Amino acid sequence: MKQPVSLIALDMDGTLFNGQSEISKEDQDAIREASSRRIHVAISTGRPYAGLPVTLLSGLGVSYAITSNGAAVYHLPDRLCIHESAMEPALVCPIIEELQKKSIHMDAFINGDGFSQRSCEGKIDCLDMPTSIKRYIHRTRTFTDDLAAYIRVHNLNVQKMTLNFYPQDGTFLYRDEVMQILSEHPEITFLSGGYHNLEFTRAGVTKGNGLTLLCSHLGVDIEETLACGDTQNDIDILKTAAIGVAMENALPEVKEIADFGTRSN
Repeated sequence: MKQPVSLIALDMDGTLFNGQSEISKEDQDAIREASSRRIHVAISTGRPYAGLPVTLLSGLGVSYAITSNGAAVYHLPDRLCIHESAMEPALVCPIIEELQKKSIHMDAFINGDGFSQRSCEGKIDCLDMPTSIKRYIHRTRTFTDDLAAYIRVHNLNVQKMTLNFYPQDGTFLYRDEVMQILSEHPEITFLSGGYHNLEFTRAGVTKGNGLTLLCSHLGVDIEETLACGDTQNDIDILKTAAIGVAMENALPEVKEIADFGTRSN
């Protein structure tokens, strides 16, 4: 690449976060060093704003985050949303109501916060994911009796839906059936964000589009960007950035499209 890197976009889970959902001292020092050289370091995550360690990131010089797979871009210190492409109730609620017939864990990301069915609260620890992620879900969700009804009554736009599946006998309950349901809705985009989940947003929403919007906001040339990731929801941003970097622990299809590989998270 002929031009220098002016913006680095880092995925969180499986990339910047280690197995305990922490940012290592080595990585913190590297982010400070990049920031001191006036390189923008941004987060690119499937998490909502409320799932970010904002105080820590701001202290490292990170000022922006592409959240909910690109559905919302925030200025971190003041939670200012500079872009949102969310699903209105008329689009998302019929899909949620169909999925509510299945025994799955559902999270809705709304205005940067996470909401979930109360019936899921007691089964979070049954999910096949690291303990640190389970603690994060417990800590950051608001639980409601009927998620679809809550969204309708309050006329809320949903940035992203995350669907997690309960393991049973080496398989994941209802995952194939849910994929079929989602595939029948061209008005949404769905993929996996890791830990055997499925995530969906408004059609066309990607981390790559979020990166393009952030570059426009900051006046940065897309040819001066670098992105790091590990799962399916990182593929588009690794293709969009001038340099796409896959973690050692990345999925094979992520490594295949990356320009470079690096060490594991």
